[in-house]
Amino acid sequence: MNQSNPVQASNPSKRTFDLFQFLYKYGTILTIFILIIVFAISNPTFIQGNNLINILRSISIVTIIAIGITISLSVNGFDLSVGSVASLSNAIVISMFVWFSQNTFIAIFSAIVASLLVGVLNSFIIVKLKVPDMLITLATMFIVQGIALTYTKGATVSQNMVMPDGTFSTGIISPIFEKIGQVPWIILIMVIVVVVVHVFLNFTKHGRYMYVIGGNIEAARLSGIPVNKYKIAAYLLSALFASIGGIVLASRVMTAEINAGSPYLMDSVAAAFIGFSVLGAGKPNAFGTFIGAVLIGILQNGLVMMSVPYYAMDIVKGTVLAFALALTYYKTK
Repeated sequence: MNQSNPVQASNPSKRTFDLFQFLYKYGTILTIFILIIVFAISNPTFIQGNNLINILRSISIVTIIAIGITISLSVNGFDLSVGSVASLSNAIVISMFVWFSQNTFIAIFSAIVASLLVGVLNSFIIVKLKVPDMLITLATMFIVQGIALTYTKGATVSQNMVMPDGTFSTGIISPIFEKIGQVPWIILIMVIVVVVVHVFLNFTKHGRYMYVIGGNIEAARLSGIPVNKYKIAAYLLSALFASIGGIVLASRVMTAEINAGSPYLMDSVAAAFIGFSVLGAGKPNAFGTFIGAVLIGILQNGLVMMSVPYYAMDIVKGTVLAFALALTYYKTK
C-alpha cells in the first residue's frame, strides 16, 4: 500500500522567492545589464568594441588597487593608504627613468620596495602597537602623500623636465615600460591579478586562513592559525598591489603627477565593497571586486557619453557606494 507520509503531506517543502536575497546575490550584475541597455539606447556607440575596451582599460588601475583593499578586508582590516602608495610608486618609477637614467627592472623594483616599506610600517603599528587599522592607514595616507610631494618637490616628473639647476633632464622612459600601460597589456595584467588573487583566497590554505581570521579572529587564534603573520602578509600584499597600480598608472600617463593615485582610492573602496554581495559571496572576494569595478567603469563611461558634468560623477559614485554598504551591512548584521 503506497501511502504518503502525513507529516510531509501537511508540510510540503516550498521554495519561497525572497526578493531581497535575489537582489543581494544578483543585484550588481542586473544593474550592469540595465545600465548597458540604458546607455546603449541613449548612445549606440556605447556598445561598440572600442568603447568596451576603453572601459576595461579605464578600470584596470582601479581593479588592481581594489584587489589590495580586498585582501586587507579579508582579514577584517582596511587599508586607506593605497591611493598614496600608488602616488609614491608612480613618482619613484618615473623619477628612476628621468632623473637617474635607470633601466626598467631597477625602476619597477625601487617602486615596489618603497611601497612594501609602507606596508611594513602599517602592519607593524597595527599588529604590534594594536592601533586600529583605519586610523593608522589614514595617518599613513597623509605621511606618504607628504613623502611623495617632498620627493618630487611638488613638481610633475616627466621627460625633458626642467631640473632645479635650470638644465633639462636627460633620462628616457623605456619603450618596454611604455607598453605596460597600453592595450592589451594593461587589461591582461588586471585579469592576471584578479585570477591569481581569486585562486589564492579561495583555493589555498593561506587564503582560507585569511577568511577565518576575518570571520572570527579569536577562533582563528585558538585554532592555531598565526593571526599576526597573516595580518602582516595582508598589508604587505595590499601595498604591493597599490604599487603595481601606481606603476601601471605611470606607464599609462608617462608622467608622475602630484597625488596621481589619490583619486583611485574612492573608486577602489567602492569596487571592493560592492564585490561583497556579488553572487551572494558575503565576503571580500577578487571576482566580486572586479564586477564592482566594471559597474563603476560603466557608470563613468556612460555618464560621460551622456555629457553629465564631471562634478556630478562623485554624487553618483558616492550613492552607489552608500547603497552597496547599506546592502552589505544590512545582510551581515
